[in-house]
Amino acid sequence: MIKTINGGVCAAQGFKANGVHCGIRKNRTKKDLALIYSEKIASAAAVYTTNLVKGAPLHVTKSHIENGKAQAVICNSGNANTCNADGIEVAEKMSELLANEMGIKASDVVVASTGVIGQPLNLQPIKDGIPSLVKGLSKNGGQDAAEGIMTTDTTLKEIAVEFEVGGKVCRMGGIAKGSGMIHPNMATMLVFITTDTAIAPEMLKKALSTDIKNTFNMISVDGDTSTNDMVTVLANGMAGNTEITSEGKDFDAFMEALNTVNVYLCRMIASDGEGATKLLECNVDGAKDEENAKIIAKSVICSSLFKAAMFGADANWGRVLCAIGYSGADVDVNKIDVSFRSAKGVLDVCKNGAGIEFSEEKAKEILLEKEIEINIKAGDGNAKASAWGCDLTYDYVKINGDYRT
Repeated sequence: MIKTINGGVCAAQGFKANGVHCGIRKNRTKKDLALIYSEKIASAAAVYTTNLVKGAPLHVTKSHIENGKAQAVICNSGNANTCNADGIEVAEKMSELLANEMGIKASDVVVASTGVIGQPLNLQPIKDGIPSLVKGLSKNGGQDAAEGIMTTDTTLKEIAVEFEVGGKVCRMGGIAKGSGMIHPNMATMLVFITTDTAIAPEMLKKALSTDIKNTFNMISVDGDTSTNDMVTVLANGMAGNTEITSEGKDFDAFMEALNTVNVYLCRMIASDGEGATKLLECNVDGAKDEENAKIIAKSVICSSLFKAAMFGADANWGRVLCAIGYSGADVDVNKIDVSFRSAKGVLDVCKNGAGIEFSEEKAKEILLEKEIEINIKAGDGNAKASAWGCDLTYDYVKINGDYRT
């Protein structure tokens, strides 16, 4: 059984965190440097953006955790450290500065950056901020770290859960940032997850790379795959369970907890899309196989026309069929049923690929809610998939029209 608890990335044993304003961002009320620290060396795994243009921190992190181990995460906001001639050098120096302050190895540091692309990252504010960042590490610092990684985010994104593995109580927590340039394809969305579960690095990597296919890779805010997308997990083993070294009951329990954390963060990221007013969740059932179910769900969530219709609370279900039609999915469009659902009820709008009569007034009432489900029955099999996104509003253009300046 999985229980939601407080604490975010500090909920698991042995983890502390902090976030401060060091001066990267001009607004002094916004934190721009975050730290997560494990008392013990932890198993580490990460997945990265498939964008050919990758932020320098991703290259450095990949090198650092090649041995499957890490002890700390440092992340700045306000500057992505991407497309900079000295990017790798700066990312390595961030790790060294933190390692020297904490008395750990620079190679045991995960480093991340998020913000504007193509602007040099000045190390001086980071160097000046690290002492206070380290000094302020606390079991209550999870929210400060979550604030420190935010850019255009309007809400703090964190969760923690408690579960059992091999008779031992384990905890897992996560924080995330992401609002714009969100269309992950893992292999400026960042997710940091901590757990006190004992799990071998290769199994941790397997768990993460498996789960993101059904979670973070199924989000889209605007169709742009960021240069800095990364999801990282640290597992320090302090819960005392027998180390998970293979698939089985314990691995399944860990996977369920990881999926719970990831789905929650997915929904938070999607609902906080730049300028968004609504969370959209597309659920597909009855597809030929999982791959086709995913293609259908993601295509609907990515449709700019459909997203705009949801902003206007317009039950334009034809845009759902249109998105399915060009998705490339192997589907019989003459078998498709579509319905909209929210806290105000359920409305069927399409049966067997054709429109049916419905109340426009009821549709408007349902679609004015903050969370809307688009439920699609394909009628071709038993496979399911879900994807998450948001509506497309005037404010999205306003935010991105002057993002850099």
